[in-house]
Amino acid sequence: MPGVDTIDGLTRAVADFDTSGFELPMEEAALARARRSLMETGLLLLGEMPGVRENPLVILRLMDALGLGSLALDWHGGLTMELYTYLRHGTPLESAHWWVGDGRVTAGHLAVLRRLSPITLTLFDGADRPDRDSAMARRVLDTVAAPTLVVAGSAHTGVTPDALGKPMGACLARERPGLESIRIDYGRGSFYAMERRGMDARAAARGLRVVGKELVVGLPEFSEATVPQLPFEALQGKLAQF
Repeated sequence: MPGVDTIDGLTRAVADFDTSGFELPMEEAALARARRSLMETGLLLLGEMPGVRENPLVILRLMDALGLGSLALDWHGGLTMELYTYLRHGTPLESAHWWVGDGRVTAGHLAVLRRLSPITLTLFDGADRPDRDSAMARRVLDTVAAPTLVVAGSAHTGVTPDALGKPMGACLARERPGLESIRIDYGRGSFYAMERRGMDARAAARGLRVVGKELVVGLPEFSEATVPQLPFEALQGKLAQF
C-alpha cells in the first residue's frame, strides 16, 4: 500500500509536500515552441508517467514559465466541483475516484493546485469506452477556453497516430494544427501506480529542451509519489456509491 489510505493522512501529505526549490532548466528554443503552440492552438500537451513525485513540480514550473492560469488534467470529470471546493475551503476529498491508486492523483498534485489557486481547471477523463481518447479530446475542445496546459498519461499525448490507434493528442492536433506535446523522459527511480514499481533507464539531460524533433523534459532521477489508495473492498464500496 502507498503512504496514505485515510483523509487525515492525505491532508498531512499535501501539507508536507514542498512546492519550492525544484529547479527545471529550460532552453529558450523549447520555450518558444511551447509558447507558439499556446498562441496558435490554445493548448500545450504534457505526457507523464503516473505515480512520480516530480510530475506536479514539472507542471508548476511550466505553468509559471509560460504564465498560464488554466490547467486540464486526465482526472475523472465528476470530481470537478469537489476539487474546486477543496481548493477554496479545504473540505475533505471523499469521492471514490480520489482513492483508486493509479498514480494520476498524488499529494503533490493537490499541493501544487493549492499553490496555483485560484486557477481554471478542466478534468476530462470519465469515458470508459473504446473511443476514450476521442471522448477526452472532445471534452478538452468543448470546455477549454484560455491557453491551457493539458496533462495526461504519455500514451494519450502523442500528436500523431501510433500502433495502438489515435491517441487524444492526435485527435486534438487534427482540430488544432500546430499543437505541441512535451514528453517527460524518465531515467532511474521508483513510482507508484497501483503498487510500488521501479525503472532504470537512460534519460535526456535534466530540464526542458528540444531533442531531435521532440519537446522533452528530462528527469534523469525521480522518486515515488504519495498516492491515495483504499484497500480493494473499501474502494469498491465507495465506487458503488459514486
